[in-house]
Amino acid sequence: MAYAIIRTGGKQYRAEPGKTLRIPSLVGEQGSTVEFNEVLFGSDGKNAKTGVPMVQGAKVTGTIVKHGLGDKIVVFKFKRRKNYARKQGHRQGFTEVRINDITLG
Repeated sequence: MAYAIIRTGGKQYRAEPGKTLRIPSLVGEQGSTVEFNEVLFGSDGKNAKTGVPMVQGAKVTGTIVKHGLGDKIVVFKFKRRKNYARKQGHRQGFTEVRINDITLG
């Protein structure tokens, strides 16, 4: 089973063909293809390639499935005895990408 470890948005993800990843927001329309060139590690099931720090010539391609907002988190700041309390909500944007192909170069 082929898979690769890619880096995008400052985080690392395990990408497998057919798998859907929820990553930080990317620029692009729904249905367009996206290419990840920062491949840290790759395996085709028998052979593994490790990058120093990236695997040369390797890339992972995928299709943007949708854009959206994640679950709401509550940011609450409070200082006792100072009459200070602030409540704020936040929803982080994401992009769902379906992985199509892994090329290890």
